[in-house]
Amino acid sequence: MAPVFAHGQLRLYLLSLLESGPKHGYELITALSDRFGGTYRPSPGTVYPRLARLEEEGLVRRVDEDRKSTYSLTDAGRAELAARSDDLAHLEEGIAETVRERAEEVRADVRGSMRGLRADLAAAAQQARASAVPHTPTPSDDPRLASHLRTADAEAMIQRFRDEIRADLRRADARGAVEQLTVDTLRTVLDTALTAVRATLR
Repeated sequence: MAPVFAHGQLRLYLLSLLESGPKHGYELITALSDRFGGTYRPSPGTVYPRLARLEEEGLVRRVDEDRKSTYSLTDAGRAELAARSDDLAHLEEGIAETVRERAEEVRADVRGSMRGLRADLAAAAQQARASAVPHTPTPSDDPRLASHLRTADAEAMIQRFRDEIRADLRRADARGAVEQLTVDTLRTVLDTALTAVRATLR
C-alpha cells in the first residue's frame, strides 16, 4: 500500500485531532486508526517523535501525570490550524479517498484468502475421505452410539474454538484493537466452515 501521509501532513493532522481537546498519545493513535476505518494504525514510533517536534515548535503543550503524557494545543497551535484550514480540508479529501482505496484492497485480500481457505477445506475433506480406514461392522456395533460420540467430539471442538476466540477478542477489545476487518473475516470464515461441514452431513 502507498504511504498514507505526504511530508508534513501527519504533523498537521495531529494538530487537528487536538483541536477538540487534550489527548494522550494512545488516544491520538486510536483516533487516527478510527479515521481510516482500521486500515491504517500508526506506530508509537511514528506519532510520538512528531508530537515532540510540535512541542519544540511551541504548537503543542505536554503535561505529564500518572506516568502518562497529555498533549494539548497552544495558542500558536490554534493559529497554525487556522492559517492552514485550506490545507487541512484538502488533506481530509485525500484521507477519504485513501480510506476507500485501502478498504477495497483489504476486501480483495480477504476474498482471495477465502478462496484459498475454501480450496484447502475441500482438499482436506477429500483427503480425509480417501485416507479413511474401512471399518468392518460387528454385531456389537451401535451406529447411534458412534454418532453420539462423534457429535460430542465435534461440540467440544466448537466450544474450544468459541472460548479461545472470545478470549482473544476480549484481550484485543481491552486495547481498543478490534477492527471491522476482524469481524468481516470471522463472519466469512464461519460461513465458509458452516457450508463445508454441512456438506458432510447426510
